[in-house]
Amino acid sequence: MSDIQLTAGVCKRFADANDAQAELDGTPIHLQVLSIKKIPSNTTPAVDRYRMILSDGENFLQSMLATGMNHTVTDGTVNKHSIISVDKFTSNLVQERRLMIVLEFHTISDAQDKIGSPVALQDSSTRPTPATAVATASTSSSTEAPQKPIAKAQPQAQGNKRGPAVFPIEALSPYQNHWTIKARVTFKSEVKTWANQRGEGKLFNVTFMDETGEIRGTAFNAVVDELYDKIQEGKVYYVSKARVNLAKKKYSIIANDYELALERNTEIEECLDATQLPAIKYNFVQISRLEELAKDTICDVVGIIKEAGELGSITSQKFNKTSSKRELTLVDRSGFSVRLTLWGRQAEQYNAGDQPVIAFKGVKVGDFGGRSLSTFSSTTMEINPDIPEAHALRGWYDAGGNNENFKAHSAALSEAPGGAGFSRDKLVSLLDLRESQIGQADTADYFSARATVMHIKSDNIAYPACPNNGCNKKVFDQHDGWRCDKCDKSFDRPEYRYIISMAVSDYSNQAWFQGFNDLGVALFKLSADEVMETKSRDEAEFNKIMNGPVGSTFNFTCRAKSDTYNVSLYLAQLHI
Repeated sequence: MSDIQLTAGVCKRFADANDAQAELDGTPIHLQVLSIKKIPSNTTPAVDRYRMILSDGENFLQSMLATGMNHTVTDGTVNKHSIISVDKFTSNLVQERRLMIVLEFHTISDAQDKIGSPVALQDSSTRPTPATAVATASTSSSTEAPQKPIAKAQPQAQGNKRGPAVFPIEALSPYQNHWTIKARVTFKSEVKTWANQRGEGKLFNVTFMDETGEIRGTAFNAVVDELYDKIQEGKVYYVSKARVNLAKKKYSIIANDYELALERNTEIEECLDATQLPAIKYNFVQISRLEELAKDTICDVVGIIKEAGELGSITSQKFNKTSSKRELTLVDRSGFSVRLTLWGRQAEQYNAGDQPVIAFKGVKVGDFGGRSLSTFSSTTMEINPDIPEAHALRGWYDAGGNNENFKAHSAALSEAPGGAGFSRDKLVSLLDLRESQIGQADTADYFSARATVMHIKSDNIAYPACPNNGCNKKVFDQHDGWRCDKCDKSFDRPEYRYIISMAVSDYSNQAWFQGFNDLGVALFKLSADEVMETKSRDEAEFNKIMNGPVGSTFNFTCRAKSDTYNVSLYLAQLHI
C-alpha cells in the first residue's frame, strides 16, 4: 500500500491556464502514466518521439515526452501506471487544446492499477468533482480525512521577468500562427551572396536551440541588414512572427522537419533573464565507436585536442574556390584518436591554447584512410565547455591520460573492429552472403570468404596519390608539378596506389570485391608504381600482370556495407 498522492485538479488547471508555467509554478505535479506510445519519425536521422497520457485521478491529458528524456522509456524508468513527478514542462496549443511537453521528471513509484476513474477534460463538467478530492495510490478504501485543495497560483503580471509564454521548438508547425520560442543561438553563418539570371541577393542562417530541439532560421536580402547584427551567437532570444516552412534537407543537417523564414515583421528580442536558459545539448559518440557509424553520418564528439596543425588552404578543382582548413588530432578515454578537419572561419579563428577540451556538435564522419571527421559551416564548437563530460576528460588527461598511446582508425581491415584477420569461424559462401543481406545495415559487417578470382578490371587500376606519409589523397598534374590540395604542396611525381575491383566466384555464387593498395600488392606482388610504369611502356606485359591472379583461389577478409545506391560493397583484404 502506498500513500503517494496524485495532485488532484492539476490537469484542469493546466488546460484552463493562459500561462500554464506561471499558473503551476511551485506546484508539485504528481501524475499517473496511463499509456505510452511511440510516434513514428519522418526525420533524417530518425528521432523517436513518445506520447503519454497523464492522469491526476480525476482527469487525463495528452502530453509529449521531450526527446532528451527518451531513455526513461527505453530503460524502463517509466512504465504504464507509473506515478511520476513532473519537475519541468512547457506547453503548446494544438487544435485549441493545451498539450503538455514534459521536459524533466522523475518516477516516484509504480502502481499495479489505474488510480481513480479519470475522464477526458472536455467531459469533466458532467462529472461532480469534490473540491477536496485527492486520488491516492492505494488499492484499499481510505478512511483518512479529505485533504485541502492546492491553492491556485495567481497569474503573474504582464511585465514579469519570465517574458511571454513560450512554445517548445519541437512543437512548431506551419499550422500555428501565434507562437513565441525562447531559444539560444548556437550558430550564425556569414552573409552569403548570389547572382544568377533572376537577379542578385544575399542571405544568412542561424540555428536556434531550446530544451526540446533545434530549428534553422534563414533571412534574405533586406531582412539580412535588419537582423544580422542584432543576433549574436551564444545569446538567448524570444523569437516570434516568423514563417514556419518545411525544411530543405539539402541545405541543413538539423534533425527538424521544419525551418523558420525570418521576415520583415519577425520579432527577435534578447532574453535578459539569467534563469532557465536553454543550453546546448549533445549526444556524444566515443572516438573508438566511430567505426560503427556509416560514412556521412552526423554526430557529436568531445575530446582533448592533442595536436593542432597550422592553418592551410585547399583549392577546389571543380569550382576554383580556395577554402581555409586546419587539422586537429582529437583523443578521448576510449584510447583512440581521430583526425578532425576545421574549415573556413572556424579554421581561421581557432586559437584554443594548449590541449583544450572541445565539444563538437554536428560533425560529419568520413572513411578515407579509416575514420575521420570534418566540420560544416553550421558545426558548433565549444572550447572547455562547462559540462560533466568535459570535466571528466580534463581530469583523466591531466592525471596521466596524456601519456597513453592512442590508436588511430585504420583503413586496414585487420585493425577494424570485428575484422581481425581471416577466420574460419566467419567463413561464408557467396550465396549465403547475398541471401543473408550482409552489409545492408547502417553499420559495417565483417566476414571471411574463400573465392577464386574470375576477372580484374584493368581500367583505373591505380590513382596518383600524394607521396607524403599518411596522406594518400589524389594529386593533380599542374604546371608546377603534381599538386596535393590537402597538404598544399607540389611534388615532382606522384606515388600510385591501387584501387581494385574484381569479380570472384566460389561453388555457390559470384560477387564483386573491391579493395585498396594492400590488396593490390598482395595480388600482383608488385607496387602500383611498378605496374603503372609497365603499362606506360609495354601494354602486353601490363595485361599479363592483370591476368596473373585470374583463376587463383584466395582467402579474403571482407567488410560489407551499403553504398549510396543501396548496393552492398565487399571491401576485401587478401589473407595469405
